Amino acid sequence: MKVSEEDVAYVADLANLDLTPQERAGMVRDLNSILDYIEKLNALDTTNVEPMAQVSDRYGVDKSKRGSERFSYASRDDVPEGLRQSLPREEALENAPDADGVFFRVPKVIER
Repeated sequence: MKVSEEDVAYVADLANLDLTPQERAGMVRDLNSILDYIEKLNALDTTNVEPMAQVSDRYGVDKSKRGSERFSYASRDDVPEGLRQSLPREEALENAPDADGVFFRVPKVIER
């Protein structure tokens, strides 16, 4: 699937971006380059490759552990919603610049 200039113009319009013709052409080129690379990656046989949690060891993890065990410190227990303590509403709204006591008030962002 190739990205067309019309696709880029459509998404830029949705994002409320004004792209010059040169920027639009560059985006088409860059996005198609990314999609071409993804096609190459999809062609690889990864049936015997174990899933990875991280791709680098820069966090000083115990190197004697293998696979996902090395990154278990980065996960938390899966607690079902409703059993987990949430921040009380009053405390969450305390520092809000504009709230009505129940909800945050935010400025309107879509003005078309």
